[in-house]
Amino acid sequence: MRSVKRAAKLSVAGLAIVVLGGCAAQVRQHGYVPEEADLQQIVPGVDTRATVEDLVGVPTSAGVLNDSGFYYIQSQVRHYGWNRPEVIDREVVAVSFDSAGVVENITTYGLEDGKVVALNRRVTKSGDGEISFIRKLFGNIGGLSLSGLTGN
Repeated sequence: MRSVKRAAKLSVAGLAIVVLGGCAAQVRQHGYVPEEADLQQIVPGVDTRATVEDLVGVPTSAGVLNDSGFYYIQSQVRHYGWNRPEVIDREVVAVSFDSAGVVENITTYGLEDGKVVALNRRVTKSGDGEISFIRKLFGNIGGLSLSGLTGN
C-alpha cells in the first residue's frame, strides 16, 4: 500500500515538473548583424557593394528602390506558453550606397527606433460575393441544353 502511494506522489510530482517546464519562456534569435569590429572595416566613400559583402557577408535584405542599401536584421523573440510570440530586441544595420554603388553611410537602429507599420493584404475579391465553389459548380446543372453544345 505504501509503494502505491509513493508511486502516485512521484507521478504527480513528475507531471507537475513537465507541466511547469512547458511554461518556461524560450528566447530565440533570428537573423544576422555583423560584429562592430567588422563594420569598422567598411570605409564610406571607398568600399562598394561587393567589398561590403566580402567583409561582413550577404545582407538579410536589400533596398527595393534602386538598390538603395543593404540591411542586416537580427531579432530576439520570446515564446512563452500559449501567448503570442513577443519581439524583445531588434537591431538593424543599414548600409546605404550612392548611385555608383559606393558606401555612403552605415546606420544602426534598435527596437526603440522602430515603428509599427500595418501591412495591407492585397487580395483581389471576386465579384461573385460569397458564393462557394461547390455552389458555382452545381449551379449550372440543368442550365445546359443539348442544342447549346452542338451549335444547332
